[in-house]
Amino acid sequence: MSQIPVTVLTGYLGAGKTTLLNRILSEDHGKRYAVIVNEFGEIGIDGDLVVGADEEVFEMNNGCVCCTVRGDLIRVLQGLMKRQANAKRGFDAIVVETTGLADPGPVAQTFFVDEDVKARTRLDSVTTVFDALHGPSTLDDSKEAREQVAFADQIVLNKADLVDEAELARIEARLHGLNPLALIHRAVRSNVPLEAVLGRGGFDLERITALEPDFLNPAHGEAGHVHGPDCDHDHDHDHHDDHDHDGPRGHQHEDDIAGVSLRLDRALDGGKFTRWLNDLLQTKGQDILRAKGILNVAGEDRRLVFQAVHMMLEGDLQRPWRDDEPRESRMVFIGRGLDEADLRKSLEACAA
Repeated sequence: MSQIPVTVLTGYLGAGKTTLLNRILSEDHGKRYAVIVNEFGEIGIDGDLVVGADEEVFEMNNGCVCCTVRGDLIRVLQGLMKRQANAKRGFDAIVVETTGLADPGPVAQTFFVDEDVKARTRLDSVTTVFDALHGPSTLDDSKEAREQVAFADQIVLNKADLVDEAELARIEARLHGLNPLALIHRAVRSNVPLEAVLGRGGFDLERITALEPDFLNPAHGEAGHVHGPDCDHDHDHDHHDDHDHDGPRGHQHEDDIAGVSLRLDRALDGGKFTRWLNDLLQTKGQDILRAKGILNVAGEDRRLVFQAVHMMLEGDLQRPWRDDEPRESRMVFIGRGLDEADLRKSLEACAA
């Protein structure tokens, strides 16, 4: 049974999620999307489609389907799966829009914990739409906004025309301080190409290996380059770049969420590392929003790839190490109150 890819679309109130959804539901892109909107009051599909209070599903003229969720997400997904099985032509993908005030974590977890949903769908990406004009102040004031950024594997930096280049650079630096993993697309009126947003494979273990060698930190000047914890370049980031190698500095604000990037050039003892990672997720899992890594395990010619969402961990041996790449372990943890020095020290203790 083929799994349907699911994109979770999140972002704070007014960031531009609905504008992006309108494009998915109205553009002639030749694909069929099922869109699940989990806050009825936010729907506003171009203002010309009126959804009655008793309706849950309506279809677009481009073949897409929109659902309004007032019940359990799993129930709605199961309903879509039945619809998929009976349709002459099924959906190419599902998009789930979270409410602007929601932590996307529980939505993402749904695709790991429910066996039926897990068998029939796969979480493809968590995409956050971020408001370049109002977003920085929102990060100061809202825990949910910070969590939305931290959970993303890509960020649509929207309303990029409303601030100057220097401010955009400062915003990107801060976003990458919160989340070193996320690729950033600048956009005006959410005009990012749909093929760049949908079908990314940001939560796909196989895809992680395709993002290398620098899924932690693309080359300087490339999209997604981290202006953050492990960056050696001399950037003028002013006070918005609140993270140095030792963690938050806290000038005019202090983010409670940060990304910690770790590298180890010695091979890992597989048993020690497994015990360490399991213990870390059991004790700090509620505070670890996302984690990803590519590991060099002693005695193993293939790379071990893992990712975690809170306490849920999945991992697998992927392709063999190539002769032209460094055999090292690289990982990123994104969460609250992470002690970088302690994480680094305890990881080093896992060396073979």
